[in-house]
Amino acid sequence: MKASKTSKQWMREHVNDPYVQRAQKDGYRSRAAYKLLEIDERDHLIKPGMVVVDLGATPGGWCQVVAGKLGQQGRIIALDLLPLDPLPRVEFIQGDFREDSVLAQLEEMLEGRQIGLVISDMAPNMSGVSSADQARSMYLAELALDFAVKHLAPGGSFLVKVFQGVGFEDYLKLARSHFEKVVTRKPKASRDRSSEQYLVGLSKLE
Repeated sequence: MKASKTSKQWMREHVNDPYVQRAQKDGYRSRAAYKLLEIDERDHLIKPGMVVVDLGATPGGWCQVVAGKLGQQGRIIALDLLPLDPLPRVEFIQGDFREDSVLAQLEEMLEGRQIGLVISDMAPNMSGVSSADQARSMYLAELALDFAVKHLAPGGSFLVKVFQGVGFEDYLKLARSHFEKVVTRKPKASRDRSSEQYLVGLSKLE
């Protein structure tokens, strides 16, 4: 099948992207690693010894960043519907984090330890229909927030990708009802033309 003009343009932009080139050089699986590195430098989310859960973790760029900062006592558990090629010090569950069987696996792996940070860089496969894409992306963000509210330890933190558009303000309001402080971040590795932003929820309320 012949590549469309749009896909050719995306590929050209992707190959020439300085963050893609940097990720290849630094050994990160995705350019998204630099988004997390910048946010963490500012908000100090990842602390040595804590337990982190990464929702929608594949291909694993965020896992690599977290694993490198946790120290020997910390743990990162990654969840995704898609398979994740093994990474050092990253535990993986393949499945839907809304399902009881997946949550039971997570509970077993935690061994009674509390989750200090939930991160989610999930995004839907974009259709090009902005209203539908926005609705799907907000739905994923809502699922991540619901998971964080149910499973984070009091005082824990939450990081999630969201897209500016319909539903964003309501989502922000909801997040603020569960965390002491909620801030928005637009890291340098996030493309200017993208409406993506990251919400950071600090200190989950009891």
